Amino acid sequence: MNPRNHKAIDWQARYNELANSTKNKLLKHFYAGAYNQDKAAIKDVPFVAMDFETTGLNSQNDDIVSVGLVPFNLERIYCKHSRHWVVQPRRNLHEESILIHGITHSEVDDAPDFNQIIEPLLEALSGKVVVVHYAAIERHFLNNALLLRLKEGIEFALVDTMEIEKRALKARQGLLGRLFNTKLGSLRLTDCRARYSLPAYQNHNALTDALATAELLQAQLSYHYRVDTPISELWL
Repeated sequence: MNPRNHKAIDWQARYNELANSTKNKLLKHFYAGAYNQDKAAIKDVPFVAMDFETTGLNSQNDDIVSVGLVPFNLERIYCKHSRHWVVQPRRNLHEESILIHGITHSEVDDAPDFNQIIEPLLEALSGKVVVVHYAAIERHFLNNALLLRLKEGIEFALVDTMEIEKRALKARQGLLGRLFNTKLGSLRLTDCRARYSLPAYQNHNALTDALATAELLQAQLSYHYRVDTPISELWL
């Protein structure tokens, strides 16, 4: 598959800048240990899939309810090192979101504030490339959750399985498809997985969705990319 047509961020330089400019010790430690080897082959990159369940879809007005993390590489998923937290949001938990993710008021009432998991969360992300399905959710929600609690946001490189799938579908669509504006197909996590004959999981559990995202990236990279593809062609 051809590399995407946009100027890639120099994450090595950006992480150095952030490490020098941040006033927060946790963030400074995170940036200092962030994976920044842009020329590394994808077969050598340590990944961690991340998924959030939230009180809603607006990162400005909603908050995180649960976090799922699953570390992996191209060949193996490290389920025993996965993490899952339910946290108490600082925004109202809407009935609509309860119907989606099943986390109830009583569960979050007994849960810690997100502030208490920031350190283990950043430690689990440290030295790995974050993988998500739809970058706007995890990137914006994590940034705003830290802004709310630390008065400072966060930047990090990530690989977006939705973006990879969109690119693959466009390549398959071809010139005629683009001329006639044929639909690309669904980019929902479940539908993307089905294209690679991956099993259907129950949606809207942060840990399960993180696992589903890890498996999806393994399949996408196996199908569309050479193992010596540099990570800079994938991360955003």
